[in-house]
Amino acid sequence: MAGPTTAQRGGSKSKDAKSGRPVRSGPSRPAAARPPRRRRILFWVVAATLVVSAAAWALYGSSWLRASRVDVSGARVLPPEEVRAAAEVPLGEPLISVDTDAIAGRLREALPRIDTVTVERSWPRTIGLKVVERQPRAIVEKGGKFIEIDGTGVRFATVDHAPQGVPRLSLEAADSPSLRRFGTGRLEREGVRVAESLPAAVRADTRVIHVRSYDSITLDLTGGRTVVWGSGERGDAKARTLTALLKAARGADHFDVSAPSAPAASGS
Repeated sequence: MAGPTTAQRGGSKSKDAKSGRPVRSGPSRPAAARPPRRRRILFWVVAATLVVSAAAWALYGSSWLRASRVDVSGARVLPPEEVRAAAEVPLGEPLISVDTDAIAGRLREALPRIDTVTVERSWPRTIGLKVVERQPRAIVEKGGKFIEIDGTGVRFATVDHAPQGVPRLSLEAADSPSLRRFGTGRLEREGVRVAESLPAAVRADTRVIHVRSYDSITLDLTGGRTVVWGSGERGDAKARTLTALLKAARGADHFDVSAPSAPAASGS
């Protein structure tokens, strides 16, 4: 009797193209059932929409995330209340929508004493104002009051009393050709440039900075001492030389650092 055919045995034999060995083939197995792809996509779209909607409501609609407090840090001379008032933070508005750049601009415009300010959101309800105030490096006396000038030459405040340890700037260039060539503003900045170059201890001992011309600037120190500085150029080298002279010639009362490589000291 003839045996079962290949089809009856459930498959057929064929030879592998490379090895030449017979390979049995049979009926394919049914693929596992999968959820419809459209249903999965719809699920994730709905889920993402719900998450975005919830986040938007929390940021813009929730009363929990609204600006209700303003913290001021870094102010030394300016009262925090004055900084808050100038900032005009829109209290009650969603914290996310508060324009921090506009707040910083209002502060710099209203309060020239502010050098830099950083406006930050502090979740959930606070706006932080980190202030850095300008520091006076020289003052100009006018009408019984004192104008404070920072190290870049910016006049930023007028006060009734001269701050301690800040030299007074005296412009005495009325008959100097430098006044016509450079102007009062430039000569004043040169005087401030000298003040900025001075070590803190020497600046505290400097009473007056006399500006007679661009390259004729002298200092009056405590104890009747004077310093010929020259121009405002090479300020760092002149400051180092002056510091060394003050230590080496303690009995001197006249110092010349206009040529820092060839300084001189004299006096009793």
